[in-house]
Order: sequence, then C-alpha cells, then structure tokens
Amino acid sequence: MGILNVTPDSFYEKSRVNSRSGSSSGSKIIDRVKSMLDDGADIIDVGGVSTRPGASEVSEEEELKRLIPAIKTIHKEFPKAVISADTFRSKVAVAAAAAGASIINDISGGTFDKNMMASVGKLGLPYVLMHIKGTPADMQKEPKYKNVVKEVKQYFEEKLELAAKHKIKHLILDPGFGFGKTLEHNYELLSHLDAFHSFKLPILVGISRKSMVTKALGIKSDEALNGTTALNTIALLKGAKILRVHDVKEAVEVVKLTRMLK
Repeated sequence: MGILNVTPDSFYEKSRVNSRSGSSSGSKIIDRVKSMLDDGADIIDVGGVSTRPGASEVSEEEELKRLIPAIKTIHKEFPKAVISADTFRSKVAVAAAAAGASIINDISGGTFDKNMMASVGKLGLPYVLMHIKGTPADMQKEPKYKNVVKEVKQYFEEKLELAAKHKIKHLILDPGFGFGKTLEHNYELLSHLDAFHSFKLPILVGISRKSMVTKALGIKSDEALNGTTALNTIALLKGAKILRVHDVKEAVEVVKLTRMLK
C-alpha cells in the first residue's frame, strides 16, 4: 500500500502532493502514483487529512476539496489501480467511493463518525479498521494501558461485532502503530503481532518512517528508510499481509525476500 498525502502538513514531507485544481497538481499526482505502481504497489492510499500527533483539525469541506479531485485523477489515469480512501468521515467515504475508491481506510475504526460503518456496509467495500486511543490532537499525551496487546484485541472484538451488524463483509485490521501508543507500546504490539491471527483477518501494518523508528534511533523521518525496512521485515515474518509505506520499491523487495523463507 503506497501512501499519497494530498495534505500540506503530513509528517513526512516527501509524501505530500498538492491536490488543488490545475495541470501542475494533477501531473504531480499522476507522476507519484505511476512511480508507486511501477515499483509494485498493489494499493494507493490517498489521504486528505494529516493524522500525525498534534495535527490541526481539517473541516469536512476542506477534506473533500483535497481528496476527491485526487481520487478522480488517479481513477481516470489508472482505471485498474486499487485506490484506498484514508478518511474517518462517512460522507467523505461515500464521495470517495463515487470518485473511484474501492477501500475505506478509517484510522478511528468508526469511533469519530457513528455513521461510518453503516455507510461502508451500504457501499459494500473492504474496510480497514484501525485501533486508536484518543484523537490525533491528544493521542500521544501519556497514553496508558495495563496490557496493550490485550486491550487492542478487546477493541477489535467490540468493533467487529459492530461491523457485523452493519454487514461489512471484508475487513482488514490495523493495530494503529503510533496512534495513542508510547515507543514501548508500539514494540510490544509488533512483538506480539501474531496474537491478532485469532481473528482470521488480514493485518495491515503502518510503521513507515514513524516515531517508533526515529525515536528509537535518534534520527529524522527522512533518515528512517533502513529502520522502516527492518521493522517491515519483522512485521511480515509475524504475519502482516499489507504494508502501508512511503517507499514502495524497498517494501516490495522485503516482501519478495521474506517469501523466499516460506
């Protein structure tokens, strides 16, 4: 899953592309997506709201202005591409599906918008259900767990019951690395990633260039490719099925090499 952020403030600057109308913006989106597809991306994940720790709120109207033109551009230029809409708003999800998105990736697992699961159920699309503690504005202010693995599993159990009520048939679980977790919590989750196989659902891992790499190594995000590759390798060996990444070529190489072990 290759990351395309149509935002001005996502934490990794090189992932950002302006989605405002105009030939320059459209061509940059096309170039970035083509590069990711050529490198082997199976899914293009497009987001219009930064969800980094402490991120400013973005209105629904502004998110629509950023996200929908980008999805339309990608769908028109690459009609066979699988597009994921990274949004926690039901109205945006519906508009994204109409524009060409075929997966809804919700960082809140339906927590931020009570209509999200009902909307996804009606759309009949796959749904990435992520764990988060708090909101992007406050999630990193001393998050606490008695047992992070057990509590994330309990969260999924509750959310899966709700998803079943809304007849969502295709679910993907994301433990939410960096979303309301300390460095220690993140590594505890990664160490026990195989505990989530009990749900018998695909696991998505998004650790690309995040703080669990940069804080652990004392580096910046633009120096975190090697660390990301190391953690992606561990995630795959523990059963991750989807890697959400900024650097597609390197992630595809990791997938190919780990497959050799199996």
